[in-house]
Amino acid sequence: MLRSDIEKLHRTIMARFVDEEVIPVARELDEQGEFPFYLFRKLADMGILGIRYPKKVGGSNGSTTLYCIAMEELARGFLSLAATTAMQCLMATNGLYLYGTKKMHEEYLRPALSGEKIGAFQLTEPEAGSDLGAVRTSATKVKDGWVINGMKTWSTSGPYGHFHTVLCQTDPAKKLKGLMFVLIPSDTPGFSHSKKFDTLGTRTSSLSEIYFNNCHVPDEYMLGELGRGLNVLLTILAEIRIMTACLAIGLHRAAMDDSIKYCKERVQFGKPIGKYQLIQAKIANMAVNLEAGRLMAYKVTHLIDKKIACLNEASMAKYFTVESACSACDQATRIFGAYGYSMEYAVQRYYRDNRFLLYGGGTHEVLQTTIARQFGI
Repeated sequence: MLRSDIEKLHRTIMARFVDEEVIPVARELDEQGEFPFYLFRKLADMGILGIRYPKKVGGSNGSTTLYCIAMEELARGFLSLAATTAMQCLMATNGLYLYGTKKMHEEYLRPALSGEKIGAFQLTEPEAGSDLGAVRTSATKVKDGWVINGMKTWSTSGPYGHFHTVLCQTDPAKKLKGLMFVLIPSDTPGFSHSKKFDTLGTRTSSLSEIYFNNCHVPDEYMLGELGRGLNVLLTILAEIRIMTACLAIGLHRAAMDDSIKYCKERVQFGKPIGKYQLIQAKIANMAVNLEAGRLMAYKVTHLIDKKIACLNEASMAKYFTVESACSACDQATRIFGAYGYSMEYAVQRYYRDNRFLLYGGGTHEVLQTTIARQFGI
């Protein structure tokens, strides 16, 4: 599954970091609900935030596979940290890297890859989630740039992002063909945000609404060509979905590891509960689904690294691994019995956090439809 010594070494390093730095503090961080900036900066020092980018812009010259290994291991330790880190490494910075000027790279991209600045990605609106043609945040052309008006919601890192990659509509009549992305620094006059949402899971990930009131940005802050915002998104959609799949794999592993440990320790009717067939069946199902999901996911990462189109395979992997992770987290709480209902054990956090994965990268109802369409249905 890991096709090179570099991938094996990378996983070993990330696993050690998670075991020593993340897992011991995960419960406390979740209870506090505050994002652990000190861990984020340690990841930056390790080169993780820039792992997908070349060294010429401050990156680590890595691959999608290495990126996904890192996100899987982080999710095994604390999904909330992994989700925010994944956003910084991909959606929040990719458009800036591909379409930003050298000046923008120096002002925003390099500081983002070194952990000094945080980026956010603004796609979703109250009436425009899966239906991007319904985006209403407007971009109006003026003599010296663009004026942005509207709002976004469910913005990861929204409250503390230093810059925002924002999907806008230039002409509502054109729908998808009127979309474009722009970069909006958070110190732009007219930019504001709501307070952090109070969420069920991933409680240290700061989610909020974002507001644009006559925000003016120069022409060079347009990311990509006019009216081709959907194409910009499609360039990384497979990566977004496979990243989400690897987050799910990490969470699945955490639930399974804790379940195995507990069923060896918990004694009922004179023997460990792991000796009972029904418990063994739960562990076996977790293991089979985990192995299948990892085979699917890392097949896709290697296809992406070879620049082979694989959006359908990425969609399948995202759908399968997230559903499997949700099942594993549910079964873990059942193995723990009443203790699975206690905040003392991490399985309750896994159970809460897994809901986050169902929506990012495409809802599963939409994914099932798009997968079926590939077969002419």
